[in-house]
Amino acid sequence: MSPSAQNGAFLSFEGIDGSGKSTQSRLLAQSLRDLGHPVTLTREPGGSAGAEEIRALVLQGDPDRWSAETELLLFTAARRDHLEKTIRPALARGEIVITDRFADSTRMYQGLRGNLASTVNSLHDLMIGTEPDLTFLVDLDPETGLSRALGRNGTEQRFEDMGLAVQKQMRAGFLALAALHPRIRIIDGARDPATIAAEILSLTLAQLS
Repeated sequence: MSPSAQNGAFLSFEGIDGSGKSTQSRLLAQSLRDLGHPVTLTREPGGSAGAEEIRALVLQGDPDRWSAETELLLFTAARRDHLEKTIRPALARGEIVITDRFADSTRMYQGLRGNLASTVNSLHDLMIGTEPDLTFLVDLDPETGLSRALGRNGTEQRFEDMGLAVQKQMRAGFLALAALHPRIRIIDGARDPATIAAEILSLTLAQLS
């Protein structure tokens, strides 16, 4: 796809907490912009004014603040607003949309952890109905990822505070999901960031061509 093409592309980054996916999404966005592509870089939960308000509700506070069922409704509401206000308009302008997390995270953190897989997929089909063209799963050992994530000492650590067992469950779930969906490419997140970024850019350009 040339930089002037009028058809957008939708890319997502997934992985456990601390995997490096946020860094890689930013690096990809910058590389594509340097090549002349129009890019919208966004994130979930968030990416629109309404969704950012919901972000504070779900990522801060006690790990037991919400049940998995309530989280699912909150994340879906945020995603719907994100889709309406940010993703669809950018794609309509012919931009490449890169999001740090999308529905696959909900399939893991609420669907798998809360044993709500069928509910997650039904609600997604009803209210979202959109999947990325290409998803990068940045895979990393859960102990390393959790250590990195907790080392940030941020305020948005509710899921990290659920502990190592949850991170191990999420990693296994992501890998199982990748085995079912060809759009998901597994990226070895244990390498240096520049090497990872080069591989992701190469895969992206192949997708866009």
